[in-house]
Amino acid sequence: MGIKDSQVPKLQKLAKLRRVRFPYLSSLLPFSPEPPTMNPVVEPLSWMLGTWLSDPPGAGTFLTPQPFQYLEEVCISHVGQPELNFSFNPFHLDTRKPTHRECGFIHLKPNTNKVAFVSAQNTVIVEVEEGKVNRQELCITSHSIARISFAKEPHVEQITRKFRLNSEGKLEQTICTATTTQPMTQHVHITYKRVTL
Repeated sequence: MGIKDSQVPKLQKLAKLRRVRFPYLSSLLPFSPEPPTMNPVVEPLSWMLGTWLSDPPGAGTFLTPQPFQYLEEVCISHVGQPELNFSFNPFHLDTRKPTHRECGFIHLKPNTNKVAFVSAQNTVIVEVEEGKVNRQELCITSHSIARISFAKEPHVEQITRKFRLNSEGKLEQTICTATTTQPMTQHVHITYKRVTL
């Protein structure tokens, strides 16, 4: 897939922004208008790539006193290595202030459909979830959860997630959570539309 002439200024602007964020490291790296080639190991997850925005707002029904809605931007990308990078950035529906933050990596065991989802969150949780990808659906369950020693209770004890690309080309995510005080219950469900690839 080649780069169109109209994309070059955008890529140059992006490269300039990266130089601002990482001025020393960026000076050592050559600029290339070509995006990195996707590692074939993670090709079965390529349907997740892109920047996604909530459409409509997500709905939460657990871990808070009242049901809530929220906005979210999700970025799932790659740099040619055998994993995907992700960040989840939700915002309060009314105030637009940032809320939960989450980032990490999605690994696929070579020549299988076994997936590991490694996540660090500003809610002081670090987790590893494992599961399988089947076509355009990814189902994962917590394998291990760690938290800081002074984390507030109730503590999250188990998490399941399901991602799927629906027939409209939108990405859906459902998260269910169990805590020290509540059994496994749906926490949030959200649908995203892709805004960039």
